[in-house]
Amino acid sequence: MATTTGAEAPELAGRPLLGSLLDLKNDSLGTFLRAQREHGDVVRITAGPPGMRATVYGVFSAAGAQQVLAGESANFRKDNAFYQEIRESFGNGLLTSQDEDYLRQRRLVQPLFTKRHVDGYAAAIAAEVTALTAEWDEDGAFTVDVLQQMARLALRAVARILFGTDVDAAVEVVERCFPEVGAYVLRRGYSPLKTPRDWPTPGNRRAAAVHQALYEVCDRIIADRRESGRAPGDGQDLLTLLAEAESAEDGSFSATELREQVLVFLVAGHETTATSLGFALHLLGLHPEVRKRAHEEVDRVLAGRTPGAADLDSLPYVTQVLKEAMRLFPAAPAIGRRAVAATEIDGVTVPAGADVIVVPWVTHRHPAYWEDPERFDPDRFTPEAEAARPRYAWFPFGGGPRACIGQHFSMLESVVALAMLLQKYEFEAVDTEVPVAPAITLQAAGPARCRLRPRTA
Repeated sequence: MATTTGAEAPELAGRPLLGSLLDLKNDSLGTFLRAQREHGDVVRITAGPPGMRATVYGVFSAAGAQQVLAGESANFRKDNAFYQEIRESFGNGLLTSQDEDYLRQRRLVQPLFTKRHVDGYAAAIAAEVTALTAEWDEDGAFTVDVLQQMARLALRAVARILFGTDVDAAVEVVERCFPEVGAYVLRRGYSPLKTPRDWPTPGNRRAAAVHQALYEVCDRIIADRRESGRAPGDGQDLLTLLAEAESAEDGSFSATELREQVLVFLVAGHETTATSLGFALHLLGLHPEVRKRAHEEVDRVLAGRTPGAADLDSLPYVTQVLKEAMRLFPAAPAIGRRAVAATEIDGVTVPAGADVIVVPWVTHRHPAYWEDPERFDPDRFTPEAEAARPRYAWFPFGGGPRACIGQHFSMLESVVALAMLLQKYEFEAVDTEVPVAPAITLQAAGPARCRLRPRTA
């Protein structure tokens, strides 16, 4: 065990019997915020009854996040209880794999996520936005839940890019099954005593049924694609390219590995973008002065035409709106790791084997980096303002060697979709507060309704 000279981490006060278990279950993000406000940037939090008590070290500073995710990333592994539950639900894809498995998968997938390749998906994204707005009633003002609608848009967009024409069957199954899988993972992740998954409890049986439905739709589409006799290079959907990914060093993906990558891309590729877009629209609905600036930029740059990948650099304020929405509502609000060896973070000792959580939800509100942190202000993300902050004061896509491989895709989809929606509509928020709770990604715990009015030329 490594020798450290750091101080002992302060401990967040909890209940005598259960520690902070109920606080974490009921409001983990508020609990992490309270820990930072009361005790500083590295805090020990204990949860569970005696004999089954778990301890986690919350890390809240930008420097601490950088150390865990980048500078000492080899010392912080995805070995905690939540990642194990995600691994058992979705398989050993890019999100959960480690060591040589991860490096092999990343090498096979990386060529499919270059900027040039991803930019080619802009037309498919725009087509899905057009299809969505065609479904909306445009005879005067109408009200929609923007988070719900953006979840459907993002899912259809990533399904189209993954599967090509095989969209509808996948969308129906994912919409039905993903919320149940997320709730199951969360329950088991927080439970100090887990029943084996193969025990025939009602919860396990429901989870097995939705897992099987997800596996079957992915397996069917993969099998159909492989049996179609398509010549290499004929299609550009991501599934085809994943099936063809091959190298002398790494081989290619088996059918099971393909399914695992597809499931990870579906969950990570739609829920994260949906969160960013939905909260950006809701925040614009609350802030007419910001919305006016965004409308003016979209009208000036696009002059009514459909945006493409080449327009991203010409829409800096729309991008700033999205980045500020991701600051306040990061799709991955907490990121867990487990320390291999003892180390020091911000002068505090973290022992070997400790569970560590870096928390964008807290770091993105840290008063050392953000003045009046709860205020929505896209001007925090001008180039000058970004350059003046620590690199990891804002990290919605994680960081280091495990940073999200799809971050350019997410930004492309978000900017294209937001620009198109701003071209067509005025947004006014109906719900002024939207409660949230973390699952696999950040989830709304209530509606985020906006009243939309078609814009007149």
